[in-house]
Amino acid sequence: MRVLISDNISSEGVEILKQAGLEVDVKVGMQKDELKECLPNYEGIVIRSATKLTADVIEAATKLKVIGRAGSGLDNVDKTAATRKGIVVMNTPGGNTITTAEHTMSMMLSLARKVPQATQSMKEGEWEKKKFMGVELYNKTLGIVGIGNIGSQVAKKAQGLEMNVIGYDPFLQEELALQMGIKKVSVEELFKSADFITIHTPLTAETNNLINKTSIATMKDGVRIINCARGGIINEQDLYDAIKSGKVAGAAIDVFEKEPPVDSPLVKLDEVICTPHLGASTLEAQENVALAVAQQVADYLVNGTIRNAVNFPSIPADQVSTLKPYIDLAEKLGGFACQFIEDEVKEINVELCGEASEINDAPVTVAALKGFLSPILEATVNFVNASVIAKERGIEVKVTKSKEAGDYYTMLSLKIKSERAEYVISGTLFSKRDPRIIKVNNFYIEIIPDGIMLFINNNDKPGVIGNIGNMLGQAGINIARMNFGRETKGGRAVSVVSVDSDLGADMLNHIKGLPNILSVKKITINI
Repeated sequence: MRVLISDNISSEGVEILKQAGLEVDVKVGMQKDELKECLPNYEGIVIRSATKLTADVIEAATKLKVIGRAGSGLDNVDKTAATRKGIVVMNTPGGNTITTAEHTMSMMLSLARKVPQATQSMKEGEWEKKKFMGVELYNKTLGIVGIGNIGSQVAKKAQGLEMNVIGYDPFLQEELALQMGIKKVSVEELFKSADFITIHTPLTAETNNLINKTSIATMKDGVRIINCARGGIINEQDLYDAIKSGKVAGAAIDVFEKEPPVDSPLVKLDEVICTPHLGASTLEAQENVALAVAQQVADYLVNGTIRNAVNFPSIPADQVSTLKPYIDLAEKLGGFACQFIEDEVKEINVELCGEASEINDAPVTVAALKGFLSPILEATVNFVNASVIAKERGIEVKVTKSKEAGDYYTMLSLKIKSERAEYVISGTLFSKRDPRIIKVNNFYIEIIPDGIMLFINNNDKPGVIGNIGNMLGQAGINIARMNFGRETKGGRAVSVVSVDSDLGADMLNHIKGLPNILSVKKITINI
């Protein structure tokens, strides 16, 4: 398999991919048309912030399986387009945390003491002490918008400078904020109270233009603003106007709406210090993210292991051995259910019972959906896009858990509703690794879900199994396994016959014509 590296990353990262047996091409600085032309040749691509993987570029990637971003930001990737195409999108969220937090602090200190302006003045031969009067950070209030990995590190460093830290984050629990020494406030209160404001959120519909003319008007006179997160969170024209009017004392900007910010009046203001998107630009950070993304991409392409995927629940390394058997079981149950049920499905409830109730249900649920949709959509569905496709088809997905699993230590059940009926397909693990189907609707039956199977509804009468065996034998079709279940003696029964070779519609019709056969379905599980 081949991997394209379209932005500069550490050579050690390139070596990791090669050591994994992958063919690697480094092509930096391609234009959009060049990228679209060469991308169909690759199963993986590693990028930083320069490469723009828009919807039309992703559409051209006919073989692409994984996008690896060396860094945390994914504004340059159309994640929806990638998900629809079944492409795993990974980033390296922790690799540049310390570096970006340190850059934020250096920007804040430089802004407070006007270090860049004073440096430039001295380089021009001046000695202007009064012109560059600064302010202290001690006892000032720092408002942090977004208390994630980077925001929390900024808080810790600011507390070391004896600043009062307040924070806005809708997902931050009050108790955790207190443990971190942060006073949790609304965004309105933060704007009103802070002497310094620093941004550490992604660019989303909610954060786009968050700092604008209206919000700036609510801030303290003389506030100072730092943005080392994403361009577009601050309305640059509104910030320019506020600095010119004196409402905002200054700003430190590392990221811009357009990069590079050609002819931006904001950059030319003396009150603004700026850097060319350097938040993650240290030797240590670039090495960290390059090594991390290379290992993640290699692990996925070679072993199928997913880590730090933004469009598929990742499986931590210490959970892989536990979750893998359940994922396999869920996928097989889904594949069986799809071929067993003939009418349109409206709801799938993934029920985890006994020991299964303790596991991470997200990847197991996705596996069940992939298994269910694969017989219909074949190669167009995978672990990444299964949830999206299910939603598009109007299938409501639920997850329930129970400590009780009946006679089994663990059990997965798919409870499926259609317009006309409800179905239950249940399974368990033998020896904690081997998947078995143990119940189909009202029939308790042990089935190894593998290969080609005939699921036969029949009357519980003598000769049924013999007739099936004779017919298959005459056709030269070998029986691998046979399993049986019945409601009551002499009542309705099911027979599951696993065969070693395929059989066509004519053979199925012949079996259906045998005495006491009510229906026959061919079910194929090749997972």
